[in-house]
Amino acid sequence: MSVLARTTATGGTIEKRGAMVEKYTIRAAKPEDHSKIIRVMPDWWGGRDLTPMVPKLFLVHFHTSSTVVELENELIAFLIAFDSQSYSNEAYIHFVGVHPDHRGVGIGRHLYELFFERCRTVHRTIVRCCTSPVNRASIAFHKRIGFSLEQGDGEIDGIPIINNYNRPRDPKVRFRIDLETRPAPAEG
Repeated sequence: MSVLARTTATGGTIEKRGAMVEKYTIRAAKPEDHSKIIRVMPDWWGGRDLTPMVPKLFLVHFHTSSTVVELENELIAFLIAFDSQSYSNEAYIHFVGVHPDHRGVGIGRHLYELFFERCRTVHRTIVRCCTSPVNRASIAFHKRIGFSLEQGDGEIDGIPIINNYNRPRDPKVRFRIDLETRPAPAEG
């Protein structure tokens, strides 16, 4: 299945082609989306409670650079991201989630492409993000869409990591993509 996009960074729709056509709505996040997001997170991550990683302040202060996808008013996906305040050419994707029943059709990739498009318009050429080394699906996804793994101070199963990233015994895999050397996706 593939996703046909008719959207911009500020809104629109995505249609999933397959046995049936579903019309997703994509829009800028709003602060009130926070409760919807933290409510679904444990289910979407197989029982892992990652809700402390998404405090409400992200949707209060960075909602205009963050995106949600809905299907008939049900949350299907979200991307929380922001422009770096310290590095004028960088942006950061903090957290992304796609409902398990809607994975594999291109929604996550589409959210990233929308954010990349937005970054280009505000002259942000480097995008960074990170994930846990146990999240092999996330590592594979980021590599598929063009992110490189940044070197760290350790390694787990051949994957470079930064040890003690947020706290002791909290390794992370860091990613970087350079939008100046990565071509924008073709229209169509």
